[in-house]
Amino acid sequence: MEQQLTLVLLDSPKGAKNVETFEAASSSSSSSSSVPSSSDHRHRTFVKFFLYFSLVALAYYFIISSFAVRSPISPTLPQSSSGNVSSVKCDLFTGDWIPDPSGPLYTNVSCHHIQDFQNCLLNGRPDVNYLFWRWKPRDCDLPRFSPSQFFASVKNKWWAFIGDSIARNHVQSLICILSQVEEVEEIYHDKEFRSKIWRFPSHNFTLSVIWSPFLLKSETSSNSDIQLYLDQLDHKWTVQYPKFDYVVISGGKWFLKTTIFHENNAVTGCHYCQGRNNLTDLGYDYSYRKTLNLLRDFVLNSNHKPLVLFRTTTPDHFENGEWNTGGYCNRTMPFKEGQANMKTVDDVMRDVELEVFQKFGKGFGLGSNIRLLDTTGMSLLRPDGHPGPYRHPNPFAGVKNKSNVQNDCLHWCLPGPIDSWNDVMVETTLNRERELYDLTG
Repeated sequence: MEQQLTLVLLDSPKGAKNVETFEAASSSSSSSSSVPSSSDHRHRTFVKFFLYFSLVALAYYFIISSFAVRSPISPTLPQSSSGNVSSVKCDLFTGDWIPDPSGPLYTNVSCHHIQDFQNCLLNGRPDVNYLFWRWKPRDCDLPRFSPSQFFASVKNKWWAFIGDSIARNHVQSLICILSQVEEVEEIYHDKEFRSKIWRFPSHNFTLSVIWSPFLLKSETSSNSDIQLYLDQLDHKWTVQYPKFDYVVISGGKWFLKTTIFHENNAVTGCHYCQGRNNLTDLGYDYSYRKTLNLLRDFVLNSNHKPLVLFRTTTPDHFENGEWNTGGYCNRTMPFKEGQANMKTVDDVMRDVELEVFQKFGKGFGLGSNIRLLDTTGMSLLRPDGHPGPYRHPNPFAGVKNKSNVQNDCLHWCLPGPIDSWNDVMVETTLNRERELYDLTG
């Protein structure tokens, strides 16, 4: 595996691409000169090594300076009741994507849990540059995910992911990392294989993903309209909530669909219903805000107090269209500062998230059991991390017009940038544990 990564590094964004050429040139130059004395030979050898390492160090410095990217988003950290930020040590979510020659913690060969749609290397994606970056917060060092240390901290615990297909994408990334230490056992799946439960037996660690794209009760009527009950959370996850020690909840993109709103046993409006039945279009931000307020109150008022991480909205990177209108994502490098702009829908959703979760007051200070996992900014800078057309093997085989091939510019390749979500997720969890320790002495 180490040899494979070494070969790949020759095409990585910051590999020492001219090392062989440099050595060959030195060798040619030496052979054309007369044979030196042993003293001269040692001196010249020392000078050559000094120059070589100096050039490498200088090149590395300029490469790092060139490729560091800065988030155009400056997330506002939640405030405690005293007015101090809840994480005084470091803002994990403002930083840079920097070159990482070591590459991912797993490969599509060493992990057997990657969904076909996200297995970009197996499906023939030709470039590999997107594998060689890691997230670096500006004001601190973010430790690399350690499966062994993670297992030690979650022994006999239950960790759940609740949301849509991005939540499933995230949990597969976590399983791939953990399976390098211990293979997981799937012990449950629903009929559609959307909700699953796994167990790592030697650590008695349980991991779940629960399909609940709206987080609310929802029904699909005969005319395909989605009936959304804005005052009822989805029982599919709330009945299981008391079992969980850690919960990662997320939502977003499904709220853009055509939905009919129900509140207090009455239809109150809709989103994107185009005047159907004379309903008032209240917008997706209305239903999203209602949902997050309901979620917030449920977490705060529940007698069960797991650590709840709310992961913020995931921006997509479709260009020149959407998924169904020829949109694509063919970039092979992270964005640099000033190159990335949030789409309006993503901007609105993130504003709603910050608005709702900053209203916690006393419930959102030190010792609170809820945190924002604000991955929006770091994700925005990675347009290179999506499957694009490589959702299945050989996507262009037999296709005359490549623009007709559907692209996925929302989900993430595995391995890929989404793996760094786990780095910040674990550190966020550890920060909360430190806070509790400080509070209790």
